[in-house]
Amino acid sequence: MAEANFSAVPRPAHALPHPMANPGYGKRSAPDQHPRTNHDFAHLPPREAAIAAYVDRLPDGADISVKTLAKELPYGQCALRTALNNLTRAGHLRRGREHLTESGGSRWVTRSWFTRTARDDGWWATFTRGAPGDVAQEPPDRSSAPTRSRAHILLAALGRTTPALSLSARDCADLAPLLTEWFARGATEEQVLRALSAGLPVPVHSPAALVRTRLTAKLPPEPVRETPPPRPPLRILECAKCGVPGRPEALPGGVCGPCRGDTAPRPTGPLTSTAVHAHAAAARAAMADRRERPRV
Repeated sequence: MAEANFSAVPRPAHALPHPMANPGYGKRSAPDQHPRTNHDFAHLPPREAAIAAYVDRLPDGADISVKTLAKELPYGQCALRTALNNLTRAGHLRRGREHLTESGGSRWVTRSWFTRTARDDGWWATFTRGAPGDVAQEPPDRSSAPTRSRAHILLAALGRTTPALSLSARDCADLAPLLTEWFARGATEEQVLRALSAGLPVPVHSPAALVRTRLTAKLPPEPVRETPPPRPPLRILECAKCGVPGRPEALPGGVCGPCRGDTAPRPTGPLTSTAVHAHAAAARAAMADRRERPRV
């Protein structure tokens, strides 16, 4: 298993906690990830799986640049750079810029988004326009399997952490709509797990009936929205190899056309207003001060 391989990677007993990046930079966790399991990175080669498992456990804001990771892990910078590019192609990592508006003005900051749940190019394209929503996706090598909802996946994994609440596939399908309402009301996966597993009777005679009762009786209230939700920040992805910013459609697998060896086709007509705005935003991000940008 990928977890077991990573656990064997030695770190000095006196090693300090992993360094944090400058405020506003470093690792950022992508939303709507599946609950952590021992098989999250089993589809990756051993080296990439070990690095992904390590990064997955780092807090947001941790410095995941190549130089810093090389000091913490038994891999050289060249090997780490290759592995991180492979994680990008596998859908676990994207680099880019995010436009933040603050009381004192606005600025572009560098982001390195990581997700233990592999995402395809379509998911990342939606992410640049805001929160992707309740769309659960399997890793790329499982794309032929039916897509299951975020609620269904959490229920299916419930028995791994709480064996007394092991559910059948039919139970998960029947209970998923009840759990989806929890997510619609802003509940996190951690809150759901606490509500379902705390103070269980011994023994649990009917896991499905108990989960149904708790999902119904403990349903949180609908959130009160006194003001409109804030607009999502403008995000632009960058090529994992050369760092050039671009629209998600131009960066399949996180890599631009020139780095893949493609020849860009000549435009056949005028650009749409959406494309013009995207190109302008990419140009502004590219011209922003890169001196503060940590290279990964």
